[in-house]
Amino acid sequence: MSKATTEKATEQFQSVFVEPARAYGSLTLEYSEKLLSAQFDAVRAFTDLGLAQVRSWLDVKDPESFKKVLEGQQKAAQDMGERFKGDAEKVVALSQEYLQKGQKLVEDSVKSATAATK
Repeated sequence: MSKATTEKATEQFQSVFVEPARAYGSLTLEYSEKLLSAQFDAVRAFTDLGLAQVRSWLDVKDPESFKKVLEGQQKAAQDMGERFKGDAEKVVALSQEYLQKGQKLVEDSVKSATAATK
């Protein structure tokens, strides 16, 4: 095998296997970072909300403050439901973006492999 043939084979291997794998790994890492960030934000928000609710119970001293805390609980439940909905939409959007970019990578890889073998 000549040096030119070896270089051509190495170049084809790089373009057909290594570059697509690197691109997919980068895409997966980016998706994972965004997903973990969204999860940490959600956990932080729910923790803060839960702690605020516990603190509000510590302020109960009479029937009026009890009523106020119960109303706060209802509001907190509504807020939590809205937050769940928003977080679910965010995760769906991230997943769709990941799938679309992954599909594009596959298409580009197939084109690249086809062009490299010609």
